[in-house]
Amino acid sequence: MSRLDVPYFRPSIGDAEIQEVVAVLQSGWLTSGPLVKQFETAFAKAVGARHAVALNSATAALHLAVEALGLAPEQGVLVPTLTFAATAEVVRYMGAIPILVDCDRDTLNIDYADAARKLKAAREGTLPGLPVMTVVGLVPVHVGGAMVDVAATEGFAAANNLWVVEDAAHAFPAAWRAGATAPWRRCGEGTASVSCFSFSANKTITTG
Repeated sequence: MSRLDVPYFRPSIGDAEIQEVVAVLQSGWLTSGPLVKQFETAFAKAVGARHAVALNSATAALHLAVEALGLAPEQGVLVPTLTFAATAEVVRYMGAIPILVDCDRDTLNIDYADAARKLKAAREGTLPGLPVMTVVGLVPVHVGGAMVDVAATEGFAAANNLWVVEDAAHAFPAAWRAGATAPWRRCGEGTASVSCFSFSANKTITTG
């Protein structure tokens, strides 16, 4: 079997989607406009967020998030090792330093025991080849739709005075709860300072 026989993705596109695209092309609005606003409003409601802003990619969303939070050159940000390049790349855009954290072998999500070790080492200047750093943020990634433990993330961030930008590219419409009887929290429902979703071709919902 050729690797070409296994598709990277198979988006579900029917006549309704095609007509929507045609309507946009005929409207004269190609990069913004009323449908973008409608999408932002509907998506914010779907994830329980106060606001949503549509951008050209999740990479752009992560970049805008760390810039809005004031990430400065030489500051440190904790990022997991199992992720797409953009999670660490946007930290470098700001001249800051991504601190790579191991992932849990069962969940594949960030390991907060290792995050604590790396944070301590960064603040003491004992990470190989790196100076003493002011660590200001954390970018957890929800791998394959399995959300990071939200309570653990919030506790770790609060204890260490870190902001949280979640890479939620895999996490719509994921939700998390603390136990079998606890209420569900949707990804984006106050689960981070900023939640960054993706609508790339191989994600749960794709857009053009």
